[in-house]
Amino acid sequence: MPARTARTTGTTRRTLLTGGAGLAGLALLAACGTADAAAGGSGRLALVAYSTPKDAYAELIPAFQKTTSGKGITFSQSYGASGAQARAVVAGLPTDVAALSLAPDITKLVDAGVVAKDWNADAYHGFVTRSVAVLVVRKGNPKNIRGWDDLVRPGVKVLTPNPLSSGGARWNVMAAYGAQIKGGRTPEQALAYLRQLFTHVVAQDASAATSLQTFTGGVGDVLISYENEAIAAKAKGKDVEWIVPDRTILIENPIAVTTRSTNATAAKAFVDFLRTKPAQEIFAKYGYRPVVEGVTGPYAFPTPKQLFTIDDLGGWTDVSKRFFDPKTGLIVPIEKAVGVSGG
Repeated sequence: MPARTARTTGTTRRTLLTGGAGLAGLALLAACGTADAAAGGSGRLALVAYSTPKDAYAELIPAFQKTTSGKGITFSQSYGASGAQARAVVAGLPTDVAALSLAPDITKLVDAGVVAKDWNADAYHGFVTRSVAVLVVRKGNPKNIRGWDDLVRPGVKVLTPNPLSSGGARWNVMAAYGAQIKGGRTPEQALAYLRQLFTHVVAQDASAATSLQTFTGGVGDVLISYENEAIAAKAKGKDVEWIVPDRTILIENPIAVTTRSTNATAAKAFVDFLRTKPAQEIFAKYGYRPVVEGVTGPYAFPTPKQLFTIDDLGGWTDVSKRFFDPKTGLIVPIEKAVGVSGG
């Protein structure tokens, strides 16, 4: 039976903000989604997801449609920064299945009554994929980046999405912070590292996918990102390499059927399909570490020397309040000091 973390399952193998235009786009998408739902009837599902697994779903959805449960099911799809997607769903964006970057974004939907409170009461604890935080560098690693300490060397330019809009960025922040804690530093010293790190950040996009595009477009020396994003970029011919730090965080991505779903049976069938071996093999093809035991893929996922989880840092409930509360979070004054606001 699948377990909560890679340590118990053995699967440890895992620029600037958009503004009003993005909100207008969400409003338009919501209107289109309503029209689609009316046109497609019970045979249509609306998938709302964070940005990075878009390519994987482009293969997963047709694979599901070939199954008995997926026959005749069509999809509308929306991708974007996880936090922004969660807010859009709460605001009324038609959604049958929400696939977001981190559990707190699903919690927002639970609090709004959009997702059932027991959404994670399954063998997978609500997760559908795993990954780890890595350091993406240019071909040949010209800055000789080997670990977190190298990101704060003089002259090193770093990219990471905005942690007040992007779920991926929150994983990045906690990976950097947790690496300091696991390296024997105090919470105060770890926070001081974050302050120093963000003075090296030269662009903060709204989502992880856009941040990767900025990096491959030539901005910066190193990108903090998901391992699967780096693998996907390499597969598309981008001249990138990546380093799995000795100390890094296990990323776990949640998925849930909404209470608003007009076809909850098909929505659940789709989520169940995503946890089958064939679907997990597709996820692995796109660089995700599987949540299902016995799944293999084309990549040899290295095991970091110290792989820690968000629970090791207090859990998302505590971490979200302590670090990312838009008014009192520890990251807020760090962002203000470098002239960046939330998304």
